[in-house]
Amino acid sequence: MKLKFFFSLSMASLISFSTFAQYKKINPVLDYKLIVDAPGKNFPKIGSMITLHIKTIVNDNTLFDSYAMNHNEPVPATVSAPQYTGDLMEGLMLLTPGDSAHFRALADSVFRGNMPPSVNTGDTVNFYVKLVTVKSKEDYDKEQSEKAAKQIAIDDGLIKGYIKKNQLNALKTQSGIYYVITQKGNGQHATAADKVKVHYKGYKLNGETFDSSYDRGEPITFPLSGVIKGWTEGIPLFEKGGKGTLLIPSHLAYGANSPSPNIGPNEVLVFDVELLDINPADSK
Repeated sequence: MKLKFFFSLSMASLISFSTFAQYKKINPVLDYKLIVDAPGKNFPKIGSMITLHIKTIVNDNTLFDSYAMNHNEPVPATVSAPQYTGDLMEGLMLLTPGDSAHFRALADSVFRGNMPPSVNTGDTVNFYVKLVTVKSKEDYDKEQSEKAAKQIAIDDGLIKGYIKKNQLNALKTQSGIYYVITQKGNGQHATAADKVKVHYKGYKLNGETFDSSYDRGEPITFPLSGVIKGWTEGIPLFEKGGKGTLLIPSHLAYGANSPSPNIGPNEVLVFDVELLDINPADSK
């Protein structure tokens, strides 16, 4: 009996070892395996700006997938010092651009008491990562600033072309929003601190609708401080009871990192809006 038990235990250990031998331990709760080992020595360090693709899976449930966001564009991140044992940041600093890796960590360490509904204590969190770029913050900021300036000019040209094609009598704000007032209201304007009730239809320059409160049959009420900058600045251009159209350049909408699969990176957005009500911030 003892011999049989020892044999079973030895086989279990051998199977376990062969299953996990290809993974390297980073700390007691985080290990990884390189899937693609690209040449290079440009490792991220604390303060680096990186772009990456990442997919997070627990028990066959996908919790996050950058590939499904923003039309397959990688997401940016700042590399910071690991904040806890099992922090993925420690693993990311082992990769160079072009590398792909599978990281595994204990859910208890990753979520630290804030477990998603589909995750249980003792579960393994799988991170599938592809590191795309590594830059210093200075180089990244300079690159982003140059891209932003070019994109602003591109967006402005697109909006002007749309206005000309559709023969709109539009005005332009200093920040770059174009707007058309089709119906005046009662003279009351909202401020960025107020809550407003709005009916709207959102669409792209090609006419494709991506969202509409009219289709849902119900307006929305929201604080102007909690929406895209184009709305925070644009809605107060209309009076209560007024109607019109906002043409919002991408840097005042969702920019290069759209959260919606229906809105591409650097997409100019058009909104037909109707300002139904204003709830001033100082009202009780």
